[in-house]
Amino acid sequence: MMNATVQKVAKHSILYSYALSQPFATYVDIYPALENKILMSGEQLNYADQGESVRVLQHKLYQQSYYTGEIDGVFGIDTENALKNFQQQHNLSKTGQMGEVTVEKLLELEKETYMSDIKELSDSITPGMKSDNVEIVQKALSYFDYYEGNIDGIYGPLTLQALQLAEDEHDLELVSEVTVQSLEAIYNDVEEEQEAEMATATEQTENQSTDENETEEVESTQVETYPDNNNILNHALDHIGTPYEWGGTSPSGFDCSGFLQFVFEEEDQTIPRTVSEIWNFSTPVDQPSVGDIVFFETYKAGPSHAGIYMGDGNFIHAGESRGVEISNLEQDYWKERYIGANRIQ
Repeated sequence: MMNATVQKVAKHSILYSYALSQPFATYVDIYPALENKILMSGEQLNYADQGESVRVLQHKLYQQSYYTGEIDGVFGIDTENALKNFQQQHNLSKTGQMGEVTVEKLLELEKETYMSDIKELSDSITPGMKSDNVEIVQKALSYFDYYEGNIDGIYGPLTLQALQLAEDEHDLELVSEVTVQSLEAIYNDVEEEQEAEMATATEQTENQSTDENETEEVESTQVETYPDNNNILNHALDHIGTPYEWGGTSPSGFDCSGFLQFVFEEEDQTIPRTVSEIWNFSTPVDQPSVGDIVFFETYKAGPSHAGIYMGDGNFIHAGESRGVEISNLEQDYWKERYIGANRIQ
C-alpha cells in the first residue's frame, strides 16, 4: 500500500493546483481540505467583502444550519446575521466579522462532525456497496485528507485505503480483517495501477520542485548584482524558507502581510498590518523598482497578496505552499493576478 505521506504530497501539489483553477461549484464538498485552506489563508472578513473566502464561509455556515441565503460570495446582511448567531451560540464575541477565533471554532465543530460520521457509519458499509452512507464516509475521509477519489458513494479500493489510513493514525477500529482481505483480492490489479500512476505524478512534482529551487538559487545570485538593492531587500532575503503561517508575524512563521510588516520594521519603517491597508498607505508607481511592493488580487476582490520587488521581474513574498520564496511576475498565476506596484515613502 502506498505511503500516506507520498499520497498527500501528490494530492496537494497536483489535485489542489487543479481545483483552485476551477469554479467553486467544482470543488465544493469534493476537496473540503482545500475549502479550509482558502478560509484560513484569508484576512478578517467583514460586511461588504466579496470573494472565494466569503463563499466558503457561507457554505460552512450553511452546513451548520446557520446560513440559509444564496452562496454568492458576497458578505451581506444574511451572512453577517448567520455569523453573529454562530458566534453567540458558541460564546464568542458577537462581532459579525470572521476572524481567527471564529474560523478555528467553525473548523473545530466541522471536524468533530466528520470524525463522528466516520466512526458511526464505517461499520455499516461493505465492499462493493453503493449508498448514501458510503458517500458520507467518503466526504469525511476526504476532509481529513485520507480519501482522494470521487465522492460517488461506491465502496471501492480508495475508500478502503482511506479507512485504513484513518484507522492507523487515530487508533480506530474501522475495517475488519475479512473486509481487507476480500477487497484487496478483488482489486489488487486496480490498486497497483493507481500506485504506479501516483508514483509517476509524485516524481514529476519532485522534479518540478527541484527545477524551481534551482531557478530560485539563480535568481538569488542575480539579486546581488543589482547596484540599488536596499536594506529592505537584504532583510527579506534573510527569511527565505520561513514557513507560511496564517496570521504569522515573526520568523517562526509569516503570512504575506506579516512578512512585509516585519521586514520593513527591521529598517524602522512602520507599515499597516493588512494587504489592503498597505495598498492604501503606499504610493502607486508606474513601474516597480527594487524594494517596492507588488500587489495581487487572489482570493477576493482588491489587493489580497503582496511581495517585495527584487528586480528583473522577481519578487519575494510569503507564499502558502513553500513559505517565504522568490517568484516571478511573468509566471502565469501571478501575471493574471498582478494589479500594480506601490512605494513606501
